[in-house]
Amino acid sequence: MSIDRPVTIIGGHGKVALRAARILSDAGAEVRSVIRNPDHADDIRAAGATPVVADVEKLDVEGLRDVVRGSGSVVWSAGAGGGNPDRTYAVDRDAAIRSMDASVAEGVERYVMVSYDGAGPDHGVPEDNAFFPYAEAKAAADAHLRESDLQWTILGPGALTDEPGGESIGVGEDKREDRATSRDVVAGVIAAVLRRPDTVRRTIEFSDGDTPIGEALTRG
Repeated sequence: MSIDRPVTIIGGHGKVALRAARILSDAGAEVRSVIRNPDHADDIRAAGATPVVADVEKLDVEGLRDVVRGSGSVVWSAGAGGGNPDRTYAVDRDAAIRSMDASVAEGVERYVMVSYDGAGPDHGVPEDNAFFPYAEAKAAADAHLRESDLQWTILGPGALTDEPGGESIGVGEDKREDRATSRDVVAGVIAAVLRRPDTVRRTIEFSDGDTPIGEALTRG
């Protein structure tokens, strides 16, 4: 399946997003990467994408409609980065949900959410843990996406690393015990699922592993 319409990556200057933009653009896709800081525009261009400067935390649904307009797919790879619970909810939950509603309103067909392995209402993170706001925010955003009319895929990578990654992953029982997951691998999975109609309305949790991505997506 080719990617005929532009891909908009929200959170475009993140490590995963930059890698994904490069893979997609090298394959001939038109990529628009949304960034808050205009100083990052050159990094976006170097990855083969077009920079779109917008602060998704502050934009309402109408503003986000302008951001995603004309896109065939949206990839959510943004995050508040932890540390501030209020901002975590504002970005990882509220802005993410607004981007989904904007995508529906604009007729975007495909939406890929980068979440994490174990996300959901039963995440098990105690309230006094610093990770709790993020876990709650992602659970709410993922739930909203599943209830939407979008052709969604939710990706649940394990613990992210900057180790070089190949083109293979582990799913199900083949996931690594420590759940280590290269950002290279996450980017590769993003690019793969955008071409795979059989990944629509699926949650795919994975880590580094030994199974080629294409085969793992079929099995998992």
